[in-house]
Amino acid sequence: MLIIGIAGGTGCGKTTVVNTILKELPQDEVVVISQDSYYKDTTHLSYEERVKINFDHPRSIDFDLLVNHLNELRKGNTIQQPVYSFVQHNRTGDSVLTKPRKVIIVEGIL
Repeated sequence: MLIIGIAGGTGCGKTTVVNTILKELPQDEVVVISQDSYYKDTTHLSYEERVKINFDHPRSIDFDLLVNHLNELRKGNTIQQPVYSFVQHNRTGDSVLTKPRKVIIVEGIL
């Protein structure tokens, strides 16, 4: 399994790079994991408190969960990738069933 990290600021071309890679690989051999899905759960905060969070700061990311999920995928296990809402500034409670693939692309600002 190959894990590729693509990082950079907003508008720097991450999506273009990811899409270029996706065009070159068979669809069933690659999966994209968005760092945005791993913003920390903030259900304990009010909406007013959540909108004040600096989501560009590394403390806003649940790296423990992200690393755990990548390790599980490397072991051949399926994960439940969190779904994040930019409207509510929080995880939705939903998840996306994510299966291991030959190539995993992790994309995000960090």
